[in-house]
Amino acid sequence: MDGNGRWAAKRGVPRFIGHKQGVEAVRTTVRAARDLGLEALTLYAFSSENWKRPEDEVADLMGLLRHFIRADVDEFIANNVRLKIIGNYKVLAPDLVEMIDDVVRRTAHNTGTTLAIALNYGAQDEMLRAVQSLARAAAKGEIDPAAIETAHIDAALDTSDLPPLDLMIRTSGEQRLSNFLLWQAAYAELYFTDMLWPDFDGAALKAALEAFSARERRFGGR
Repeated sequence: MDGNGRWAAKRGVPRFIGHKQGVEAVRTTVRAARDLGLEALTLYAFSSENWKRPEDEVADLMGLLRHFIRADVDEFIANNVRLKIIGNYKVLAPDLVEMIDDVVRRTAHNTGTTLAIALNYGAQDEMLRAVQSLARAAAKGEIDPAAIETAHIDAALDTSDLPPLDLMIRTSGEQRLSNFLLWQAAYAELYFTDMLWPDFDGAALKAALEAFSARERRFGGR
């Protein structure tokens, strides 16, 4: 979800306002995903590299996350949305972790769209943790290293209970993966738009899905 800062700069307002408008774009897009019948939507909210940002900006982002979760939990429940977190979010502030765990628990049995939010997430870190877990299992004799297959890695990733990644959308004109779902994106379709994230909405999501549906997916075949 790129472009909050540039959106704010274009309007001569503080970056916080861009992030705040970005949260509104999240709400709009999640509602559209539900209405369109998407099985899952994963949003890259805070990367493991975002800690390098100024301390006040990180605090603002965490405050917005608290507000989003607190304000939207009832809507999640009412609309059968399941919340899932990927990434090492347990290192966040204890009150925020408790709040997240509560909403994840309360929505665990919802069967509609799954909203997966990536918090303190980095794909390389995710793959490293998956490999380490398999290495520990092998050291205990629970698995034969020679028998390890891609399915074992799939099962060890944070996304193990999510459907395969079909479409990756990148906003604000950026054309790189930026350490997001690298393993899962092996055969995903990539969609790039110059639209800044705070301007993204249901119509933009639908346009991306229409572009996706027009593509021929061969998965390495002819």
